Amino acid sequence: MIEIQIPSPDIVITRKNHGGEGTESPLSNTYGFIDYHKIPRDKGGIILFFDANEDLLFVGKARKLRQRVKKHFEDNVSPIKAHRDEVHKIAAIFVDDAMEREIYETYIINTLEAKYNVDKVFYK
Repeated sequence: MIEIQIPSPDIVITRKNHGGEGTESPLSNTYGFIDYHKIPRDKGGIILFFDANEDLLFVGKARKLRQRVKKHFEDNVSPIKAHRDEVHKIAAIFVDDAMEREIYETYIINTLEAKYNVDKVFYK
């Protein structure tokens, strides 16, 4: 049997309420995530979207994390498009190898039972 350990997130950002200082750059306050700019542009990995109760909503993988997160909030075909307002926390795990990203994504979806993932689901 193969044993897989889910890595700890390298970056976790949390949605903040709008308002406040006004000195932040427009990118840093995208979608209410003040620390959005901390997600690297050039790193690949796994993205986990959580609600306010820490329930896993969706898991995705990307060659470039920041661009993919942005697509989930702008895209009309994103699996979370109707649930964007539920996203309270985004965690990113850096994984360079494409095959490892695929394995981790499938494993996390099925182990933690991501609510809005419809592909790669074996637990239903």
